[in-house]
Amino acid sequence: MATTWDADEAKLSLTTSGRVHGASRATKLAGPASSAGLTGSAGPRARRRLGPGPAIPFGLQIGPVLLVLTWVVGSALGWIDPRILSAPWTVIEAFVRLIEQGRLQDNFVTSATRALLGLGIGLLIGTILAVIAGLSRIGEALIDGPVQIKRAIPTLALIPLLILWFGIGESMKVTTIALAVIVPIYIHTHNALRSIDSRYVELAETLRMSQKDFILQVVLPGALPGFLLGLRFAVTLCWVSLVVVEQINATSGLGYMIDLARNYGQTDVILVGLVVYVLLGLVSDGLVRLLERRVLSWRRTLAN
Repeated sequence: MATTWDADEAKLSLTTSGRVHGASRATKLAGPASSAGLTGSAGPRARRRLGPGPAIPFGLQIGPVLLVLTWVVGSALGWIDPRILSAPWTVIEAFVRLIEQGRLQDNFVTSATRALLGLGIGLLIGTILAVIAGLSRIGEALIDGPVQIKRAIPTLALIPLLILWFGIGESMKVTTIALAVIVPIYIHTHNALRSIDSRYVELAETLRMSQKDFILQVVLPGALPGFLLGLRFAVTLCWVSLVVVEQINATSGLGYMIDLARNYGQTDVILVGLVVYVLLGLVSDGLVRLLERRVLSWRRTLAN
């Protein structure tokens, strides 16, 4: 029995070793190609990009162009009542007529002057308040509370009070625009100042920077992204406030032209004024975005 068992075990050993040697010889004969195939199948997957992807050429213009095309097609097919919304070609005719009469240019210059004046005053005051509150605890205690109160009160709700203080002249209109601009500039600039990395402050102290150099080389560059973001909001609020104040006892400006056209039921003239406002808003926002890309070109963000 022992001899028979030993013989069977020897046969099994020879068979198994033969298979193993055969498999090893096959692997050797397959060479690097086989190994590469195994590695490729078991290797790591290609890294997937998680960002928004490459920029689309003229991507920001696609939405407005589709909106205008919808307006054109709807007017051409009679889906839009011209008494509710004039056709694009009617608006173009009104646009040309207003230019020939000189009304559009005069009202545009008046509106642009008011907007730029209010925007400039609001930018200056908002930036100064943000720097004082951001760099001084006493300044923050004195300034931040009143600004937050103003933030809770819509600027347009202050118009009756501003009329009592300044009358219905240019001072009231410019002050209303400036008050609307101050809040976003202050909020975003102050937040950016408070978010500056403390290591930069420690480095400035180690280098024994003066207060002036610290503000110019550390504070202002660090607050620049927040300031530019606030500027985008400020520009938008500037035009919104301008539309409102020019429809309150005004005798000139785009808002006055729109309000006068409303009294006479001139939908095409109203749309001309609105189109001018849209162009002003888009151009001003585009200029701020261009400035942001140029000034902050050193940043690597998700949008890049």
